[in-house]
Amino acid sequence: MIINSICLADLPEGKSGTITSIDTKSATAQRLLDLGFVPGTPIKALKRAPMGDPTTFEIRGYQLGLRRSESEIIEVEIKPDEQ
Repeated sequence: MIINSICLADLPEGKSGTITSIDTKSATAQRLLDLGFVPGTPIKALKRAPMGDPTTFEIRGYQLGLRRSESEIIEVEIKPDEQ
């Protein structure tokens, strides 16, 4: 099974992934961790604004919009679609 790792900002609309890491050196990292963006958590990209920023994500049963600058510090694993 091939697993792809990308930053959350690049997760395509409608796709799901699992958070693998967060850059804790970032100023917003603690806020994101407090909101539940911790490694091992499933996340789904729901929709992007017309200009591409922000993006709405579903995580832990709620929806949250993040700017690209915030979602770039989060790494996720996505698995190819199984047919």
